[in-house]
Amino acid sequence: MTDRNTPTEADLNALDVTDAEAATINAIVHPLLADPAPDADDRLVQIRSTAAGIVFITINRAAKKNAFDAHTVATLHEAFETLHGADHIRAVFIRGAGGTFCAGADLQWMADAAGWSESDNREDAMGLAKMLKALHDIPALTVALVEGAAMGGGAGIVAACDMAVAVRGTKFAFSEVKLGLIPATIAPYVVEAVGPRWARALFLTGNLFDADHAARIGLVDSVLADADAIDGYVAWVSEGLETSAPGAMGEAKRLVHHVAGHPINHALMEDTAHRIARARVSPEGQEGVRAFLDKRKPRWAE
Repeated sequence: MTDRNTPTEADLNALDVTDAEAATINAIVHPLLADPAPDADDRLVQIRSTAAGIVFITINRAAKKNAFDAHTVATLHEAFETLHGADHIRAVFIRGAGGTFCAGADLQWMADAAGWSESDNREDAMGLAKMLKALHDIPALTVALVEGAAMGGGAGIVAACDMAVAVRGTKFAFSEVKLGLIPATIAPYVVEAVGPRWARALFLTGNLFDADHAARIGLVDSVLADADAIDGYVAWVSEGLETSAPGAMGEAKRLVHHVAGHPINHALMEDTAHRIARARVSPEGQEGVRAFLDKRKPRWAE
């Protein structure tokens, strides 16, 4: 059982790392890092959209197992922020190029940070924090399509999404403590996804776990048999959103963020009553109810 074991040679091979990368990883007891290698494509993030309002974002550093550096984080931040004001977007699917979701932090980035001051490191960490918040706040449904590995900050992206699915055999870890570090900027999203008890177990042990365990604790919603099943999953989710009003989806997502953890008191009751009243008189609300009464499709579903 691999859920709670330290990474073995077989685990490292499962990530398709080179011998040199495996040697570096073993030397620092840390499976999150990918050794620097030339990029095959200088477009760090690829964005594709469909007329139906489905967006696909791909982290495109396959030669480095889609590991983060400051430039990649900044590019993802820009991509996510762009989607905040995009009309008619229903879903955003995020994946990594080349069969790996994200191997965590780039070795050169980690090496550079080791020589920075605390102030420099704080500024750098804020880049990752802002990127994750921009992802978390996208009004559309966000879905992580995870295969190969999602380590450290990569697993943080998974947690920050609304939904996630992983291919069986995918490896996860929050191994920062093995480097004397902590998974600080990703913690709010991981705790929200799996709860504080599992977060403590994952963060304090730093152990590798698999897709089935990720599903048991709530980091992902389901496990696919293999990568060939990803397209079918995307189609299933996308088809289910065709009749959903994009504006109402965003409001519904903001509603969940607002009420989570709040006591059910008079103030919350008033707030939720205000929200539904506003929705009823909105253009989407008016169109949706009229279409239902007229027994026709609303305009956004045509």
